[in-house]
Amino acid sequence: EKKKFKGDRLPCSPSRVLHLRQIPSDVTEAEVISLGLPFGKVTNLLMLKGKSQAFLEMASEEAAVTMVNYYTPATPHLRRQPVYIQYSNHRELKTDNLPNQARAQAALQAVNAMPSGNLAIANAFAAEAGLPPGQGSVLRIIVENLFYPVTLEVLYQIFSKFGSVLKIIIFTKNNQFQALLQYADPMSACYAKMALDGQSIYTACCTLRVDFSRLNSLKVKYNNDKSRDFTRSDLPSGNGQPPLEPSLSAAYGTQNIIFPSYAGAAGFAPAMGFAQGAVTTPAVSGHMTVPGIPGNSVLLVSNLNPEALVKFPFWIFTGVYGDVHRVKIMFKKKENALVQMADAAQAQLAISYLNGQRLYGRVLRATLSKHQTVQLPREGQENQGLTKDYSNSPLHRFKKPGSKNFQNIFPPSATLHLSNIPPSVTVDYLKNLFASAGSTVKAFRFFQKNCKMALIQLGCVEEALHALIELHNYDLGENHHLRVSFSKCTI
Repeated sequence: EKKKFKGDRLPCSPSRVLHLRQIPSDVTEAEVISLGLPFGKVTNLLMLKGKSQAFLEMASEEAAVTMVNYYTPATPHLRRQPVYIQYSNHRELKTDNLPNQARAQAALQAVNAMPSGNLAIANAFAAEAGLPPGQGSVLRIIVENLFYPVTLEVLYQIFSKFGSVLKIIIFTKNNQFQALLQYADPMSACYAKMALDGQSIYTACCTLRVDFSRLNSLKVKYNNDKSRDFTRSDLPSGNGQPPLEPSLSAAYGTQNIIFPSYAGAAGFAPAMGFAQGAVTTPAVSGHMTVPGIPGNSVLLVSNLNPEALVKFPFWIFTGVYGDVHRVKIMFKKKENALVQMADAAQAQLAISYLNGQRLYGRVLRATLSKHQTVQLPREGQENQGLTKDYSNSPLHRFKKPGSKNFQNIFPPSATLHLSNIPPSVTVDYLKNLFASAGSTVKAFRFFQKNCKMALIQLGCVEEALHALIELHNYDLGENHHLRVSFSKCTI
């Protein structure tokens, strides 16, 4: 349909009036208006539901250009249906004498007249959008297909395009990344839900599922990387996590920060309202980057168990979340190591899942290193054996673009997914193999349709970490090496 329409007419020159095609027959005026809100004021609307079309007039041509540039590479959706947007031949919309314009004008008046926190107008507009009256200002967010890390700051920058964000809490539930986010008013929550539900933060991954929470407000006790109250800079950090710096807090409170697209995630989803390739311009001195976009690919992993390092290559665990290129054990502090990943996004992914995990009796600490690369030592240096190059390792999981491994990245769990099992290997053999590695096997199940794969549930997450490190790539004979990864399932 998109190609057919483009072939029928020449592209129009920029105009502040936009032509929307293939809008759903049951869509409301409020939902169509929500597409334009992140880019500026919407001044007029003409709905042609019989033709599945609409015309949207922005306050300025600049806003319209930004909107078209953003929605062209990644199509927006209304009610899970793709909607196509281009410039109209019209320079302005004249709808004064047209019938059936009352609903459109009422929706526009609700948007333009709404002072922040006006519940009456918010409820009126929510009803126009098909939402129940009295709807709260707290959203529940689930991020599906979480390949790149999503932090509290990333969510703040996305959702603050639609209103004043007061509080955010992030957590993992049922092996899913989730968040609760509270706006200053229900109207902002309404905008954000309509615009962002079903959109992806990065191309083809990190898809947002947005719904209203039953909670009326959020209680935040700590300002750290898991929870934040943007109205309270005095809250303690808790759990040893550093609080948000006051300068950054001020920046978050005063302006939206636009951040660029990067290789591997070619641009944010259209509804985020960020211009492609825009330059980061925070209102504070120094350069603030969204973690992993772009940035350092070297981790500093500390509080390792030196005795275990001698026996087992711990970097195999790191390799679950990206391809490890180099590892350097510190000469004077053997419990610390530098790990260079294939790119910055993988480094952030590893940090998000490694930090705080127990490994061989110690709680790991993982953060970005100040070093941009791990240097290989010269021959004859006394610490030569402490640095290894794994850039050509056959154990890399993410070399192939589009590999299924990208879709199966999960937090450490007590249940492991086993694959590449030869037909001759039995349940008892695998149970004994894991028991010999110090694991308590609680349950085991082969896949019904594919006996090359199985799930094994161990006593705890730490046992699963040890088993993955010690048994991934274990030779099972018949030219089969065991593949081990974390599972989102339980048995």
